[in-house]
Amino acid sequence: MVPTLLILLSILIILGYKEFYQHQAVLEKFSIRIHVNGSRGKSSVTRLIAAGLRAGGFRTMAKTTGSSPRIIDTDGKDRMIQRLRSPSIGEQVKLMRYFSKQNLDAVVMECMAVQPEYQWISEQKMQKSTIGVITNIRPDHLDEMGPTMDDITRSLSNTIPFNGNVVVTQGKHNDTLKKIAASRKTNLTIANTDDIEAGFMEKFSHLEHKENVATALEVCKQVGVDKGSALEGMLKTQPDPGALFIKKIQFGAHHNFFVNAFAANDPLSTLNIWEMIKKQIPLQPTCVFLNTRADRRSRTNQMITLVSETIQPDIFLIRGDKLPEIPEGLFKLITFPDRSKPEDIIEHLSTLSNHVIFGIGNIVGWGEQFVQKLKDFQSDD
Repeated sequence: MVPTLLILLSILIILGYKEFYQHQAVLEKFSIRIHVNGSRGKSSVTRLIAAGLRAGGFRTMAKTTGSSPRIIDTDGKDRMIQRLRSPSIGEQVKLMRYFSKQNLDAVVMECMAVQPEYQWISEQKMQKSTIGVITNIRPDHLDEMGPTMDDITRSLSNTIPFNGNVVVTQGKHNDTLKKIAASRKTNLTIANTDDIEAGFMEKFSHLEHKENVATALEVCKQVGVDKGSALEGMLKTQPDPGALFIKKIQFGAHHNFFVNAFAANDPLSTLNIWEMIKKQIPLQPTCVFLNTRADRRSRTNQMITLVSETIQPDIFLIRGDKLPEIPEGLFKLITFPDRSKPEDIIEHLSTLSNHVIFGIGNIVGWGEQFVQKLKDFQSDD
C-alpha cells in the first residue's frame, strides 16, 4: 500500500513540475505582460491599454473578467468566453497557453482573483507581469479582502511584480504601495491625469474616467508607444458591456436620460459617477433605481444610505427583498420584489418624463437583461 502511494505521489510531483516548466515557457513567448488589478475600472483599463498598444504597432490580445468575460483579439474585437463551470483563476493559465500560439508581442490580463492568496498566485505564479497596474483602492469585497482599507491595499498589492514596474493612480494608500514595490525592487509610477488635455474625454463614444485613460497612457508610454498614437487608439476602444453610459430614452411622448452606473457597485465609485453626471446633464428631476442582490445585504444598506443622505433624488426605486428601514419623506419611495422582471421596472419608468434615471447597484444577470431591454427605447435625438 505504501509503495503504491509513493508511486502516485511521485507521479503527481513530476506532473506538477512539468506543468510549471511548460507555463514558464508560455510566459517567455510574450515580451510584454501586463496584469491589471484594482477595485474599480479594471476592465476599462485593460481595454484601453490593449487599444493603445495596438495603435503603437504591438500585436496584442487582452482578457477581461468584468460583468461579462471577454477576449479582445488583435483587431480589437470582442470574443465571448463561454464558461461551462464556475469562474476559476485556472482559466488564466489556459488562456495564456492559447495566447502563446497567436504570435503576440503583448498580453493584457485583468486580474480575476479576489481572495488575497489567489491574487498572489495569479501574479507571482501565473502572470509574472512585466508591468503591474492597480487602478484604484476602494472599500470593496470587504469580506474577502477587508475589513480595513489597509487590508484591501495589501491584498491588491499582491499583484505588484518583482523586479518590474507598477503603475498606480493618485490615492491615499500610495505610501504603502511604494514600500511594497520597493521591497520587490519594482519601480512604481503614479499616472498623471494632467497628461490628458482638456476636451479629450468628450471624444469617447461612451463615458470614460480620466484616471483610467491616464493609467493606460502611462503603461503605453512605458513600453514605447508615443502619446498621440496611444490616445488615438484608445478612442477606438469597444467599451465593456457594463460600461458607464448616458442615453436618451423615449417612452411615447416622454423623454428621459438613463445613466447606466450599475457596474460601479460600491458607494464611493457610485458617488463619483453621480458628481460627474451632475456636471454633464442639465438639472432636472431625478430617479435613482437600485438593483440589489440578496447575498449583498451590507452593500444594499450602504447604497441606500448613500442615496438617502447624499444623492437625495425625487424618486427612489428599489428592486429587492428584506430591505432595511428607509427614512420617509425625503423622496417618493417605490419598491419591487426580487422576483420582478425588467419589464415591470420599465413599465413604471415609462410614466416618467424629463427625469434623469440613475441606475445603480448590480449589473450581473438581471441588470444586464434590464439594460438590454431598455435599449429598445433609446432615442436617436
